[in-house]
Amino acid sequence: MKKYLYEAHRQPRPLVHVDGCSCGTCAKARPVDPRMQMMPDDPDISDGMEDPSLAIDYDPLFGSVLGTGVSRRDMLKMAGLAALGGMLPSAAHAAAGKKFSKPFDPVVRIGYIPITDASALLVAHEMGFFKKQGIQSAPPTLIRGWSPLVEAFSSQRFNLTHMLIPVPIWMRYNNRFPVKITAWNHTNGSGIIVRKSSGISSPKDFGGKQFAVPYWYSIHNIISQKILREAGITPVVRPQNARLAPNECNFLVLNPPDMPPALAAKQIDGYCVAEPFNALGELKAGGQMLRFTGDVWKGHPCCVVIMHEDDAMDPARATWAQGVHNAIVEAQVYLSQNKKAMARMLSKDGKRYLPFPAEVVERAMLFYNPADYSTPPAIKHPEWGQSRINFQGWPYPSATEYVTNELKHTLVGGDLGFLNKLTPEFVAKDLVNYTYVKNALNANPAWKRDLSVPQTGDPFVRKEVIAL
Repeated sequence: MKKYLYEAHRQPRPLVHVDGCSCGTCAKARPVDPRMQMMPDDPDISDGMEDPSLAIDYDPLFGSVLGTGVSRRDMLKMAGLAALGGMLPSAAHAAAGKKFSKPFDPVVRIGYIPITDASALLVAHEMGFFKKQGIQSAPPTLIRGWSPLVEAFSSQRFNLTHMLIPVPIWMRYNNRFPVKITAWNHTNGSGIIVRKSSGISSPKDFGGKQFAVPYWYSIHNIISQKILREAGITPVVRPQNARLAPNECNFLVLNPPDMPPALAAKQIDGYCVAEPFNALGELKAGGQMLRFTGDVWKGHPCCVVIMHEDDAMDPARATWAQGVHNAIVEAQVYLSQNKKAMARMLSKDGKRYLPFPAEVVERAMLFYNPADYSTPPAIKHPEWGQSRINFQGWPYPSATEYVTNELKHTLVGGDLGFLNKLTPEFVAKDLVNYTYVKNALNANPAWKRDLSVPQTGDPFVRKEVIAL
């Protein structure tokens, strides 16, 4: 099965083949689809664009991972955005000087990427926690990449979703889209995977290597670059055939489902992404865990719950919004207490929310033993008591502030000028609605037992702990 990968920098490069390629042994370069030439650069969205100059032959082991789901091209067609060249509806409305609002839809409509980050929303639907609150929820829709999910949410297809925490910062302050963070979906749940044959046993070995992240605006990009810079490696964004200095590592954006097969095909040397694509990389793609991100930043956020501002701020919708968050918090507590059962339920051996066998999802939820990750040492801080993935919903202002500040020092494929006038304190106050989730947490004190929550003092206040 041949599948085009996605690139971040949109620059042409030669056709790259894998061992056993049957496409003509490089005798002819693949012709460029003229539609690709007509599409403008879209560095902020960055992924989800088919690259006609890079193809790999997927191993059949990955067929189930790359199955059903909505692609960015499908989303553009459905939303009627092709004529805007990928511009989000918010940008179009802002350019026209119009207020962007939406009619109230009391049915919870969830879009999600097939990662464990989405578990709380999926469990809230499947286990009837929304229904318990008197709220109807439609069957969640699987989306294959971050760009189509951003566009689907922006075009009103979904009114509740999970999003990488830097994305709503970009949406609200760069694209002027009225979005609100209303909770965290989970904490931790990501890692850095490297190909066993790549020669990488520590961050200093990334010189001259190719490294993938799921989105420029991601915790994965922020943490990976921070680790590499500390080791003396400079992140760059260049065509994959560009010459790299011994101390440079090339960053590119791939949709999460494309990462394990790209690693197996030796087209990238490593990646940082959410589970279960790390577990899949370990079990099926010849990868090994170099470092868990939750062992670098204790209890870090990754995906957050986002809502349209009208839904989060309109007093007439407050009862509905509170019920939504009651259900999410109940789902998080239930997940923490029933990880193995919920991993199987979410897997393709259960209710098929995630297109992975139960063994992969169970590993992604539960497999976190320092003795199993001693070479290389992927867990350096066992005393932190973290899990491979944790579930708690409080959106610590200190973490939002840290992300906002770190974004200013992180290399991305687009322009970060919009951050120049933003202070971390302003973003933490303006972007996040704390009311509903705090009410739900106070009604569900079991959330405090999660070890990404401070176990002494005020559980709603913490100091961020980062140890590279």
